[in-house]
This record gives sequence, structure tokens and C-alpha cells, in this order.
Amino acid sequence: MSPDVPQTARERPRLAHTNPPDGARPLAGVRVIDLTVAVAGPIATQLLAGLGADVIRVETPWGRPRIPTTVAPQLDGTADEAWNRYPFFNELHLGKRSVTLDLSDTLGRATLLDLVRVSDVLLENFSPRVMGNFDLEWGQLRAENPRLIFVSMPAFGKNGPHRDRVSYGPGIDAMSGLSWLTGYSDGAPLKPGNFYCDQNAGLHAAFATVSALRERDRTGRGQTVELAMLEGELQLLGDALVSYQLNGREPTRVGNDHSSMAPHDVLPAQGNDAWIAISCRDDADWEALLRLVTQDDEERGTALEQDLRYATALRRWKNRTELRKSLSPWTNAQDPSILAARLQQRGIPASSVHGSRDLLHDQQFLARAVAPAVQHPQVGPTPAPRPAFRLSGTPSPPTGAAPLFAADNDYVFRVLLGYDQERIDSLCEAGVTSYELLEHPR
Repeated sequence: MSPDVPQTARERPRLAHTNPPDGARPLAGVRVIDLTVAVAGPIATQLLAGLGADVIRVETPWGRPRIPTTVAPQLDGTADEAWNRYPFFNELHLGKRSVTLDLSDTLGRATLLDLVRVSDVLLENFSPRVMGNFDLEWGQLRAENPRLIFVSMPAFGKNGPHRDRVSYGPGIDAMSGLSWLTGYSDGAPLKPGNFYCDQNAGLHAAFATVSALRERDRTGRGQTVELAMLEGELQLLGDALVSYQLNGREPTRVGNDHSSMAPHDVLPAQGNDAWIAISCRDDADWEALLRLVTQDDEERGTALEQDLRYATALRRWKNRTELRKSLSPWTNAQDPSILAARLQQRGIPASSVHGSRDLLHDQQFLARAVAPAVQHPQVGPTPAPRPAFRLSGTPSPPTGAAPLFAADNDYVFRVLLGYDQERIDSLCEAGVTSYELLEHPR
């Protein structure tokens, strides 16, 4: 490393962003400033990085947990920096750069505005008041770069009585009505598994960003993009809203039930916490299922065939609870993966229920390379979820691992912004930036 690099960076070599965006990707040449937090915003910018954008993640000098709740194993011979081996962070920031800036300081704000002048997109998902507190609202940003696309992802939107409320995904799930519909008829509302709201909002925001860039190509002008996470989730609930508007009936929780199919359920299978999902769309599926049950257990299959409660699709649906009980002893004696294959051979929609371990060993998952490995400098080969879509003319795997903390400070300050050593030193001395993780200034 050259002698004019700040002393903290000279103490040991640091591997910077080793996988610059591929020039063949659709967003090659687009630079994105990532001011996001939590999950939804990072998902949006990671999708943009996967499409080839050069995403620069702005972190505070104390922005990562020094002792994370979970830490990936350390690669032999590398620095013991737990904050660079935090799986939660590394999964959400594939292929991005890292620069450290304290935006609450006037020098930090001025540096960010310098970066705005040479960028195409700024994406943030703070509550609406935060960018105003930084004095970085649209008016200030547009004055520096009229071609900028400014993307905001507030929980509830930038106006209305809940404008300044803060929320995480479960709160959005609850307010949108999704939690009201999630669960069993005899139980309480439940949040969907994992970060459902965040993933949905991130995908919407990335799509809107690409649309705004396309419009800028046509007009030469930037604009704001607002993606209220609540409204993103409302896109999933149109049938429930329309149902109430048209007939005044409030949709209720139905568990695994379907409005007309039966069986349409997740049934117990052989093994510890093992399950199989089975759907019969019509009489042909039901008859094929009966033949399979009879093949394994003639007495049970005959009883099911002769039971008048299951004689027609409507009767099966009305007696779906009893039908589940009648089928469960048969499925409970079956290996879920083998049974799913047998059902599929007969044209019946079915699948074993996968946990994470099952999924990572699933042949379809492996054949599609859904999570190819990327080389993280302190962890080694690490699975990295790829975008769900694939473009035939451009590569689609992740562009690289998540960045080490502050790994791209010099690239941003020296190459993009043209700062000299004196100016970089002044930022370090003021605590506006750092090449090492600092303690939070409490």
C-alpha cells in the first residue's frame, strides 16, 4: 500500500472491493449511494448491485456490532474482526463497497454531497424526519445533482397521520392486514415467516429505481421515488380488500385451507417434525391419491373411497378437517421426500416441507445454483443468495462478497472525489470517517 495512506490503514493490508461490477450487466456504469438500514433497504440495493450497479454503502464509523450475536468461522491467517464475519450483514450486502461517514457532522454531510455529485441514485429507508435532520432532503440533493434519483422507503409514507412512526416488518404486516389473514381459524393472527415485508418492499424499490433511471435516460431529469413499505404490502392483499368492499365480509384466517380444494393441507410425515404438502385440484387428483393410498394400505384406501363424506369435491371441502384426520395416519408412515416423488409421478401437486438444511441439499436447489459461493476475505467460500430472476444475455450470480468495514474509503475519497491526503487526515481527525471500527460515541 502506498505511503500516503492514513496510518490506521497502513497497519495491515486490507482487501478492498475485489469484484467490481461486470460491464455486461444492465446497470453497469450506474453508481448508487446506499444509506439503508435493517433489511428492506439493503435488499433493494443488493438487487441493484446484482444488476451491475456500483453500490457504495455509507456506514457510520461505529456502524457494525463489535461483538455480533452470530459470527461465521474465521479463515486461517486473517484478521480476527468479528464485525466483518457477521452473517446477517454479509448476506444483505453482497457486491457492495463500504465507506465510513458520520452524516451528523457538517464535514460528513459535505463529503456525502460531494459523492452525490458523481452518483446516479441515493436510496434510504429512514423514517421521514431523518434526512431532514441531516439537512439532506430532496431540495439540497437536487441542487447538487439534478439527474439524481432519490429513493425513500418510509414505513408508512411521507405524509398522513402516521408519517413519523417507525416500524419493522412485523408492524407493517400487522397494519397492512397480512397478519390478520395469517394463522389458523381457531388461533391468533401471526406474522409471516422471515422478513417477508422487507423482501417485498426491497423488490418493489429496486423495480421503481430501474424505472426512474429509464425515465431519466429519456428526459435527462432526476426525480424522487417513494415506496411506503405499508403500500408495498397492500399489493398482496387486493382480494381481501375487494371482498370486503364488494360484499361486506371480512376475510378470516384459514390456515392451509383453500376456497375449493380438499385435501389442500400440510400433513405429518415420517420423522421428527417432518411434513408433506398435498393438493388435490379435482376428482382426477383425488382418484389418483386413492389408488396410491390403496396400494400402500388397501383397507384404508377402500374406506376412504367408500366414505360418502369424500364422494365429491364439495363434500371433501366441507369435511376437510375430517379428511385431514383420515389421511394423516397414511402420510405419517411415509418418508416425505419419497412420498412427494410418488405423488408427483401421478400428477398430484405435492412437496416435502423443507427446512434450511433440507433446502441446501435439495437437488433442484443445487442444480439451479440458487446460492453460489462467493469468496469472503475473512470467511472463505460463503453461500450467497442470487436474484430470483435470470437474464439470458447477462450474468446473474452475485458480483462478490460483502465488503470489509471501510474497505473502500480510499477508493471513494481518492479516486471518486479526488481528496488529497491532508483532507482525508482532517476527516479522520474529526471522527467523520475511520479505517477501523470505532466505539459508539455515547
